[in-house]
Amino acid sequence: MGEGKKIVTTNRKAFHDYQILERIEAGIALQGSEVKSLRAGRCNLKDSYARIRNGEVWLIGMHISPYENASHVQHDPERDRKLLLHKQEIKRLHRQVQEKGVTLIPLSIYFKRGIAKVELGVAAGKRKYDKRADIARRDQEREMKRMEKKFRIK
Repeated sequence: MGEGKKIVTTNRKAFHDYQILERIEAGIALQGSEVKSLRAGRCNLKDSYARIRNGEVWLIGMHISPYENASHVQHDPERDRKLLLHKQEIKRLHRQVQEKGVTLIPLSIYFKRGIAKVELGVAAGKRKYDKRADIARRDQEREMKRMEKKFRIK
């Protein structure tokens, strides 16, 4: 972890369902009550993704709960949020997403020096047998550590 980085939430399902090819940090255009809600950790990335529309990157499906102490004007919890990236980065991402089976998935939301950021992953979907292989590998590593611990010389 970098200094001054406070993680709000991570998308653990993304690592299970996708193979992450590249990671990109982007800013998020938020309303005030959304920032307050994020600071309270009231955010969910499940089933969210990013899409490139008209040369802009949009985060779709991220849920930020309404902030209780906000005025009578509340934000829409499910609204699409604009991600802040340089034009060259957007063009490069657009080229990558044109490939079959490649998509943009938010991996985590965090505050870096007081500014809300999202870590995007350029991801390719895993097939069922890839998931099974990952689970088998983790089980094998866990068993090896268990055996190592059991037969450790005292």
